[in-house]
Amino acid sequence: MGLTTAIFYKKKHPSAKVVIAEKGMLPSGASTKNAGFACFGSPSEILSDLKTSSEDEVYDLIQARINGLNELRSLVGDANLDYDSCGGYEVFTKNDEALFDKCQSFISVANKELQSRMGLDETYSIVDNQIDNFGFSDVEHLIVNKHEGSIDTGKMMAQLIKLAASLDISILNGLEVSEFVDKNSSVEVKLKNSITLNCRKLHIATNGFAASLLPSLDVKPARAQVLITSPIPNLKVRGTFHMNEGFYYFRNVADRVLFGGGRQLDFDGETNVNLSTTATIQNKLDELLKSMILPNSDYKIEHRWAGIMGVGKTKKAIVERISDNVTCAVRLGGMGVAIGTTIGKKSVELIG
Repeated sequence: MGLTTAIFYKKKHPSAKVVIAEKGMLPSGASTKNAGFACFGSPSEILSDLKTSSEDEVYDLIQARINGLNELRSLVGDANLDYDSCGGYEVFTKNDEALFDKCQSFISVANKELQSRMGLDETYSIVDNQIDNFGFSDVEHLIVNKHEGSIDTGKMMAQLIKLAASLDISILNGLEVSEFVDKNSSVEVKLKNSITLNCRKLHIATNGFAASLLPSLDVKPARAQVLITSPIPNLKVRGTFHMNEGFYYFRNVADRVLFGGGRQLDFDGETNVNLSTTATIQNKLDELLKSMILPNSDYKIEHRWAGIMGVGKTKKAIVERISDNVTCAVRLGGMGVAIGTTIGKKSVELIG
């Protein structure tokens, strides 16, 4: 989101000097740690959102996700994203029968809303006949969203960095901002290595890390843990998959399986900015991977990692003016891939 904001701002103001202060060697909170889902909502996730938000709010957010994915694809290009229109599946086990019944009843309603509001044709359908094709165990039902897909996160970031460089945008790595002071005519930005920068406008796009700079905002860090397997010969899993209102998610990355989630097992423990993994959640991922997703496959876990999302009481992103010269765009609610690009464009309008 920070890169897209900088890119759109530079295109609007070609003579402006635009600098990105990046804490790490790479954007490592969620930008390079996300699972690469180009998705906008499973039936159970939408039903969950409707419990706390109005219909218009929920469908407006879905529209924002769809618009954002289209904007990202337009900006970066499908080839540079390695975009795959593989479809998104919601998985229901034998223990999820009650939830499936609710989702089954909701499909016609959701399809009608998505058709009338966004022009999407027959988005959701039940495809239980495909379960055996994926090699799952203990799975009773599948609902597919035919308009979803996946991307290569690394390629996306590499292309955004390349595009920023082509516009003469400076990316300074290893600069962690500790505080800022708006001095009316400029903003003083203090770094943790005792260096101070001065700029005319400051835009904060640190998502889940924003609380350290903007403690008054309703945004908290939410750690998401992920693992990926070794290559698996004749892998049957193809596509993007969600379970339990989106709290679990998995997909194939070529002939590997990436599996993440489980934050609901320890909400309090996962509300932090530590990029380490925990045995509680990783063990549960291991268990589900072996028993349900890959019951008849030999594999090893090659990598485990965590990323940091930004969440709050609602899923609506915060795009606000903090002072005359300071703006922010944070709290993407785990949908940064989908909405980050349009939020970047919206941020430029706010910055001016």
